[in-house]
Amino acid sequence: MSGLVTGDAVVLGLQPARLPSRALAVLIDLVVVWAAYLLISLGLAVATASLDEAAVMAVSIASFLLVLVGAPIAVETLSHGRSLGKMACGLRVVRDDGGPIRFRHALVRGAMGVVEILMTFGVVACVASLVSERGRRLGDVFAGTLVVRERIPAARVLAVPPPPPWLVGRFAGLDLSAVPEALWLEIRQYLTRSRELDPVVGRRLAERLADEVVTRTGTPPPAGVPADAYLAGVVAERQARDARKVFALGMGAGRPGVPAVSGVPAVPSVSGVAGAVPSSVVAPPASAPPVSSPPVVDPVGESSARPTGFAPPA
Repeated sequence: MSGLVTGDAVVLGLQPARLPSRALAVLIDLVVVWAAYLLISLGLAVATASLDEAAVMAVSIASFLLVLVGAPIAVETLSHGRSLGKMACGLRVVRDDGGPIRFRHALVRGAMGVVEILMTFGVVACVASLVSERGRRLGDVFAGTLVVRERIPAARVLAVPPPPPWLVGRFAGLDLSAVPEALWLEIRQYLTRSRELDPVVGRRLAERLADEVVTRTGTPPPAGVPADAYLAGVVAERQARDARKVFALGMGAGRPGVPAVSGVPAVPSVSGVAGAVPSSVVAPPASAPPVSSPPVVDPVGESSARPTGFAPPA
């Protein structure tokens, strides 16, 4: 795995792409870009046949810059680091801290790519990638980026630890629709790597992530619940909801006569005929936590919820 570390000392489970896969991705991109450039050049040659030599040269330079330099930059910016070749090879360009790249990162990579790939036929890029510990070329070094593998074998994916039993079902009524995917990913990375962190750093990171979740949901956390346990409970609740939705769609929860599961409405019958379905068919899987549970006595103490912030239990 990569030694990629965020500012909060979280080790990200990202595997840097090596030279063979990156070379194949670049080759695919070059074939597509050069094919488009040749087609556009032929069209411009016919369109500018009546112009003088200086105008033809200006149009040729502009087409070269727009197609061979501008197009890859635009594609990487809009796709957040995934060109056609990288999508085919399962790669992605990310920042050094694991976040998605922006226009400035793609611009630096594209400008350096003209020198180390187009002008030197990839020799400089290959040498730099072989010398670099994480397989980065010069464009990645100057832009502060890294090419990583997106397709990782399932055996290497770490499971999120389950929440304490007394927290199961406590967040059934929590509105999680406003929590962005980037925050879910950061919480998952923290939970899977929490044992590798320094206790003080891990507690501060858990409190920061929990505060962000509270801000997004607008609901104060249970009093006395540690931040890491709160995050584990919220993630488990989201996974349970996703599992119920998938199960409901797979078992045809939208058919007439089948009750809705986890907020999935039933679709009216077109023919007017509704078949009876046993309740055992539409019941949630045994592994999923219940939607609601009886009130659980807080093992830490009486409830005195605060609007935000976490303090370690006494």
